[in-house]
Amino acid sequence: METRSYLDSWRPAMLAIIAFVACFGAALAAAKPPSPAPSEVRLDALPSEAREAMERIRSGGPLAYERDGVVFGNRERLLPPRPRGYYHEYTVKTPGVRTRGARRIVCGGAIAATSECYYSDDHYRSFKKIRQ
Repeated sequence: METRSYLDSWRPAMLAIIAFVACFGAALAAAKPPSPAPSEVRLDALPSEAREAMERIRSGGPLAYERDGVVFGNRERLLPPRPRGYYHEYTVKTPGVRTRGARRIVCGGAIAATSECYYSDDHYRSFKKIRQ
């Protein structure tokens, strides 16, 4: 009769654990770390259309586009992490463009709150925090 050593009986379980840890570690290593804080821009340095959009946000409207005020998911992870529903996006009109264009303002907190807002002129590839 063949006897198996103690280690032989645990070898499959140990290999499974090692494989799991290796896969989990690779997934963690591949996860994109949060980006550094966005640079800043003064409100009066923004294009006139962005300043107008900020005033419309602050006053509660009327907003220029149907999608203005919708939840911004921060999937790019360029803004500080917050719970889903914290950020809302607004369109900044682009002269000569028929569509919504690439310019946006994203504000945190309640709708019409403008204490934490960010400007993007490249459709969320980068943001600048708006200093008022």
